Amino acid sequence: MLDQIKTDIDAVMHRDPAAKTRLEAALCYPGLHAIWLHRLAHKLYLKGWVLIPRLLNTFSRFLTGIDIHPGATLGPGLFIDHGMGLVIGETAELGSNVTLYQGVTLGGVGLNKGKRHPTLGNNVTVGAGAKILGAFEVGDNCKIAANAVLLKPLENDTTAVGVPARPVKVGGVPVRKTEKHVSVETYNRMEERVIELEQELRRLQAELEASHEQ
Repeated sequence: MLDQIKTDIDAVMHRDPAAKTRLEAALCYPGLHAIWLHRLAHKLYLKGWVLIPRLLNTFSRFLTGIDIHPGATLGPGLFIDHGMGLVIGETAELGSNVTLYQGVTLGGVGLNKGKRHPTLGNNVTVGAGAKILGAFEVGDNCKIAANAVLLKPLENDTTAVGVPARPVKVGGVPVRKTEKHVSVETYNRMEERVIELEQELRRLQAELEASHEQ
């Protein structure tokens, strides 16, 4: 327990240059308070309790402005910076050393009761206001830009930006913006149409030559 708290405070000290002392981090960082309250709620949730974990979640949201469902799984070293308006859904799973900024949503897109929220790998950073929606995986060391809306999985070491989010770097190497590819079916239809037009052109040319001979 104490080791876990130490790891949580270490995450703040290492990733926020504004943090001056460990005592300040422990007393003044709402992200830490939300994580600690969530841990208690999560333990009770896993034991089959319903009401008390949700009441703890409600109290945490009132205290910090951060909404973490008791069912969410949070890895060690999570750092929530500022945190106001952050939402983590019931079936979300976070790896080690994840960094989340204010306004982030790890949400679902369906009404099914099973897995419906994203799984984040280790060392993932999600910028302010970004939305990751759906039951898919975001690989290790990924970065999601502020206000991006991610709807698809990302492989390891990917940076994604935009709405909807698209990869702009993989392994530190810029990704070229690819042209839209024509499907095989569309290509075949186009080829058939070209053949028909060529046949029609030859027919008209033959008629024109025949009329000149007359």
